[in-house]
Amino acid sequence: MSKNSPSNLNHDVYAEILRLAVMEIRAARTAIAKQVNRSANTIYWKLGKLLFEKQVAEGYGSGVVKQLSVDLKSEFPDMGVSPRNLWNMKRFYERYHQADEKLLQAVAVLPWGHNLLLLDKIQSHHAVRFYADEILTKGWSRDLLLNALKMDTYSQAQQQIKTHNFDQTLPEVHAEYANEVFKSSYNLGFLGITAPLKERELEQKLIAKIRAFILELGKGFSFIGNQYRLEFNSKEYFVDMLFFHRGLRSLVAIELKIGSFKPEYVGKMNFYLSLLDRIEKGENEKPSIGIILCADKDHLDVEIALQDINKPIGVAEYQLLLPKDKLQALILKELNATEQDHDE
Repeated sequence: MSKNSPSNLNHDVYAEILRLAVMEIRAARTAIAKQVNRSANTIYWKLGKLLFEKQVAEGYGSGVVKQLSVDLKSEFPDMGVSPRNLWNMKRFYERYHQADEKLLQAVAVLPWGHNLLLLDKIQSHHAVRFYADEILTKGWSRDLLLNALKMDTYSQAQQQIKTHNFDQTLPEVHAEYANEVFKSSYNLGFLGITAPLKERELEQKLIAKIRAFILELGKGFSFIGNQYRLEFNSKEYFVDMLFFHRGLRSLVAIELKIGSFKPEYVGKMNFYLSLLDRIEKGENEKPSIGIILCADKDHLDVEIALQDINKPIGVAEYQLLLPKDKLQALILKELNATEQDHDE
């Protein structure tokens, strides 16, 4: 807490006020950005529909589009109505005018540059919906989207076996969102680890680069603390890392394990989640969620370990070394951006 913090508030109370204020500002900015995108895309959609219904086609229609561009620029000089963009608007309408409502709602709030990239690179509506949801939930920039497309993240996601019990322990809508937020594997290559280390050392390295770790977790996470103390029945317990997810409205406990998954980890996490729900969870917050982050997991062991557990728990793997051909440039770019933000 800064020196200018109110003297009549203790650290925890002030930290909670600050966290909620930051959440409100970020939520408002996101809502404004979505509204701006929706308004622009609505105009592009209607112009594309006009060109489509008037059967303006490339070739004989090129003169029509060029003249339309000139006249629209004269009337609206700040709008992106170049001939190329007008053709893109027509493509936008042609691609999605028969799509289902959920897909239309998703692409309607994406930045135009993201939509153009999806138009150029993706044909499947299912894949477009997947990438649109990822952009909206994780705040992907256009460059991050491009890297995800090159890595064929959609196909990889379809092949992944679920290693959580969210469907059984959370309400349907909440479970669907949690399934979108949490991944089955996290890349921690930004830590630069080249030798074996202990769990606490791994934790300390993550804390040292917590902003990069939050980037890997995805959009919406706020860091609360590490070795977070829980006191109950005259005993103390410590959660490795505790976060809050704004969209889920849930506390998120992360336990780090340097080895392979063991079934007993689930029992310990279940206990921590019970304590968090009893001691820390706010009145309007959703049930706390636990993530066990380990070096390796066998999905059958995870399935059996979770089958009778009533708290939402997921098990994920981490990678400490970057696949250079896929992720190194991406992570380095994000780290540089993070460091620049920190310097500012």
